[in-house]
Amino acid sequence: MSARAAGGAPAPAPPRVSRAGEGWAHVLAVVARIPKGRVASYGQVARIAGAGARHVGYALHAAPGELVPWHRVVNARGAISLPPGSASAVTQRLRLEREGVRFGPGGRIDLARFGWRPRGVSGGGGCRAGGGRHARSR
Repeated sequence: MSARAAGGAPAPAPPRVSRAGEGWAHVLAVVARIPKGRVASYGQVARIAGAGARHVGYALHAAPGELVPWHRVVNARGAISLPPGSASAVTQRLRLEREGVRFGPGGRIDLARFGWRPRGVSGGGGCRAGGGRHARSR
């Protein structure tokens, strides 16, 4: 049985691109630029890479963890998006804390303090607390 989205239409499937596929190369290149001690939201990475926020999640899930600093990508609220208490969520938090990122109440990171602000990047640079949605007009 296939999954259905609202209105009975089939739910979109994750893109079928190889790990080294060109579709994810832009996303992974952006993530690789996030410096230690900084974080970026899925939406911010998506805007810079010219992709959708879910596309960022798919790319990070498939990427080799030791080659890409996946732990530096959080949701628009500055929180870890992995299931609370999961091994991956614990790993992400520990890696960020080792880099000097501090978590506040509710496990949130202050994006104004720890958010990555790349210079000379088109497509939106700053990490905005509370703003992770983006409009795609393609």
